[in-house]
Amino acid sequence: MDVDLIPDEKGVESLARQIKITGRAYPLFDIAQMILQKPERHTVVFTGRKAGEGKPAQPLFFCALDETLWLTEEESIQHVIRKHFGTFYQTEKTATEPPKGKYTFVGQCGISGVVLGPPNHHDYLNQLRKLHGQRFARMPFDVYKSRIKIVRDEEVVKKWVEDQSWKTEFVCLNVPDALRLGTMAEVEKHFREVHKDAIIKQVETYTLSGSAARNLRSPELTRLVRSAWEDQRRFPLQTATVLSQQFASRGLQFFKVNKAVTHVCVARPHYLDLVATPVSDGVKSIVEYINAHPKTNRRQLIEALAPSPAAAPIVVVPVEAPVAGEAPAAAVAAPEPVQATAEQASLGADLHWLIHQGHVIEFATGVLETAKKPLPKPPKPEKPAPKAAAVEAATAVVAAAAPAEPSVPTESAVAATEETAIAVPAEPTVAEVAPAPTQVVASECSPAVDPAV
Repeated sequence: MDVDLIPDEKGVESLARQIKITGRAYPLFDIAQMILQKPERHTVVFTGRKAGEGKPAQPLFFCALDETLWLTEEESIQHVIRKHFGTFYQTEKTATEPPKGKYTFVGQCGISGVVLGPPNHHDYLNQLRKLHGQRFARMPFDVYKSRIKIVRDEEVVKKWVEDQSWKTEFVCLNVPDALRLGTMAEVEKHFREVHKDAIIKQVETYTLSGSAARNLRSPELTRLVRSAWEDQRRFPLQTATVLSQQFASRGLQFFKVNKAVTHVCVARPHYLDLVATPVSDGVKSIVEYINAHPKTNRRQLIEALAPSPAAAPIVVVPVEAPVAGEAPAAAVAAPEPVQATAEQASLGADLHWLIHQGHVIEFATGVLETAKKPLPKPPKPEKPAPKAAAVEAATAVVAAAAPAEPSVPTESAVAATEETAIAVPAEPTVAEVAPAPTQVVASECSPAVDPAV
């Protein structure tokens, strides 16, 4: 089974609105740790893994009466009968004859303290087996039987006799016919047949609030939630991943500081080139001041570029007439609150614009930084396309293997050859002395040659 801790949607909406209003950049993992601190800030999602043939490896059973979750149907049924018995049944007792005979001792369960009655009573063995099946079924019957102790206390014996003097019946509620059931076994059987399908549902996944998940009554599920919470507290990767998706759907952006710490903000850092971009003098003075004063904050920036006017003098006035022999009482008039000047308001508007454009970053600590100039990317070497390179290589191989074509003589070359032939008589060649054979044998590898050519 998988357990996921999901940030609450209302809390994420409030955080996103605060980030947009303030414009500050917050570490994403710090927000995830803050969400995990309190159960009401997140929900817990239980999902059963799939086994063979699409069936869940571990089914989940949900009780609609109190939104509790269980791993087995039997646990959920026992929980409903134990905690919500009055919703479906009403107990009625009627007087009956007390058991006959004189009893001086009774058998009592050494684990639960339930009085079973005298061992020689006709219903003793039935009560023993019933209690074993209801509460201690995992224990062998002989082992459980050895835990029964004999009690000779008169008060305990007397109480058992009084209990046996009453007949207990269970009246069924919320049904057309008011049935009366005599034993708890009949009550459980009736509940399984009539109410179980409407109250207990088998689900593949279910979501609980963080507070409800901390109060689960199933010990196995409680340990599972505790383990998942401790894992996320050590390193909230899964919670931060879901939180980033929730923030992104609300229009927030993300960036990393020193390529390590992920921050969430209203705009990604965007470098402002004061030389290439025309800006106002106020915007230019803000950027230059932040670059010249590292780790400055908003208050320091405003006081440096638009100082506040001098505070008004403190006025001391007497509040009552002086009494003889006593010093006059005096009251100190509180100074009027200092309002922002027009220069400070204009400076704040320019800073707001720079932050929401990503040119200036205001971190959660209040420190202001300007977006850094991105480093130039090295040019990538041009690589020929694989197909073009293969075609060029194949063409080169074919050109090297093919015989050279005879060149076509030009008119000037032909004229020069004729003049040479007239001026210098050619000597007889070997071909003229011994004529060439008239038959040419073509090899299997070479192309056939026409003798006429």
